[in-house]
Amino acid sequence: MAYPGYGAPQPGYGGPPGYVQPGAPGGYPGAPPPGGYGGAPAPGGYPGGPPAGYAGAPSGQWGGAPGGMDPQVMQWFQSVDTDRSGRITARELQQALVNANWQQFNQETCRLMIGMFDRDMSGTIDINEFSSLWHYIQQWRSTFERFDANRSGSIECNELQQAYQIMGYNVSPRFIQTVIYKFDHFGRRTLTLDNFIQSCVMIKSLTDAFKQRDTNMTGTITLSYEDFLTMAVLNKP
Repeated sequence: MAYPGYGAPQPGYGGPPGYVQPGAPGGYPGAPPPGGYGGAPAPGGYPGGPPAGYAGAPSGQWGGAPGGMDPQVMQWFQSVDTDRSGRITARELQQALVNANWQQFNQETCRLMIGMFDRDMSGTIDINEFSSLWHYIQQWRSTFERFDANRSGSIECNELQQAYQIMGYNVSPRFIQTVIYKFDHFGRRTLTLDNFIQSCVMIKSLTDAFKQRDTNMTGTITLSYEDFLTMAVLNKP
């Protein structure tokens, strides 16, 4: 089975490598392309509104970036790392990320984003792990803003399905309804940026766990009861 996520972008779409055309085989992409998502736009928000995604500008006060590190990523890391520990917590990340209405991201989204790259389960990430997360945040934000056509700060069911398709997740309308039900905390049947990112983290985490077990790339796996519980616990949003 071919996992989406490694194909060419849609014709006419200037997105980064790793985006595939809707209708690609499968229904879930695998791991990101080597080196993360390239060509991500710089932080910025809606015209005339707050910079959706980031609450403030990078300070840039710690000097230059280490060799091979994107200077902008380094500046954002320094801005978010408020206690200057060299590592970022979910709380620090939450303080740096906002929705289009200036409301901070919910804490669970930030915890899940940290957990994506927290290899030693310390609850924090270092500069290299943050670099990978930063590229994901940029891409998710760019996708969200693309489908939030009316700049309302939220996307509806049909927009969410199109956003997933662009990322290679070919899922049914019924699944979209389930996602909306799960992550819409305000009963509006829409997702704000942080809830959209939370859903993307969940899908990516479960996809990665599924793919690790799908050694023959058939799109089907057999799980023991405990293995299923482990997937559910580790990837519980």
